[in-house]
Amino acid sequence: MGFLDIDNATKSYGAVEVLHKVDIAVEEGEFLVLVGPSGCGKSTLLNMIAGLEDITSGEIRIKDQVMNGVHPSKRNIAMVFQSYALYPNMTVGQNITFGLEMHGVPKPERDKAMADVAKLLQIEQLLDRKPGQLSGGQRQRVAMGRALVRNPDVFLFDEPLSNLDAKLRVDMRTEIKKLHQNLGTTIVYVTHDQIEALTLSTRIAVMNGGYVQQLGTPKEIYDTPANLFVATFMGSPSMNLLPVKIVAEGDTLLAETTSDAGAPVRLAVHAPSDALKSFAGQTVTMGVRPEALTDVDGADQRSTHVERFSNTVTVTEPAGSDTFVTTTIGGVECIARMRADTDARPGQPSEFAVNMEKAIFFDPKTEDRIV
Repeated sequence: MGFLDIDNATKSYGAVEVLHKVDIAVEEGEFLVLVGPSGCGKSTLLNMIAGLEDITSGEIRIKDQVMNGVHPSKRNIAMVFQSYALYPNMTVGQNITFGLEMHGVPKPERDKAMADVAKLLQIEQLLDRKPGQLSGGQRQRVAMGRALVRNPDVFLFDEPLSNLDAKLRVDMRTEIKKLHQNLGTTIVYVTHDQIEALTLSTRIAVMNGGYVQQLGTPKEIYDTPANLFVATFMGSPSMNLLPVKIVAEGDTLLAETTSDAGAPVRLAVHAPSDALKSFAGQTVTMGVRPEALTDVDGADQRSTHVERFSNTVTVTEPAGSDTFVTTTIGGVECIARMRADTDARPGQPSEFAVNMEKAIFFDPKTEDRIV
């Protein structure tokens, strides 16, 4: 049982069920990110926690109190919206304390709470301005201040950074992370940006089609995705997926594929599971992150299971600290993350290294990871 429990929750509009038996227990002080493509149900779930949407079946509990049917104002939650939802005719200070005023909090307490939050968010100099005089990042801080000042049980963030430019989003991500570390608040955060999900969260719920595809820590989601959807959705560039034939040779299990010229490429599988051994003679999908497919000098020196092969480079994309190199393996375009000073050139052969300790295998029929 968690601080916030989502227990077998479903949501239907008429005969159409858009959320299917969602089970998530959020511990106190946890930062849970709901991530997925548009229409996956993440904002609907957030609105159900907030009370803005009714739950069709199941339960939502906060501090072991059932919230089904409880009005949003009685849930002791605070929500930060994508649009900031600030009152344009009020000053920043009035926007921050408006909710407290509506709840009858005396002015001296309101003023102290406002001063504390303004100091925390470094917006003391903005308290007398109107929202129209603020930048996007400043408005977002004010929206966060309005939520923080109430000291709620749970903070809900609905894509709060999507309206900001790229650099400001990175800056605000850091601010939100610091805020969570300093205050230890319980946060449920919705985004479609998987980089936000990986950098901010203590746990991630990856959603698609109204189902939670996987719930885990950022490391678990990234390193051991439960299925092909999670593997391709999380990570940028996304995981390389290529068909390989599983071949048993004595105690060794090989993943066989082909180079761009059709020559055989045989990769020894690291610590194969019994489940993978049962696929001997069959074709499965092998997943390799770009950083596990690299140049020989850039390969993980700690790994004892690095396999090498030569292949033709199709495209190189310098990206500052790295160079992304595209090549074709098993008839599939794959992206390798190489060193910035790599000598890989389009149209030329290059030596590639695969860290097989990082390779993951999926059943092509079920699309689930073979464990």
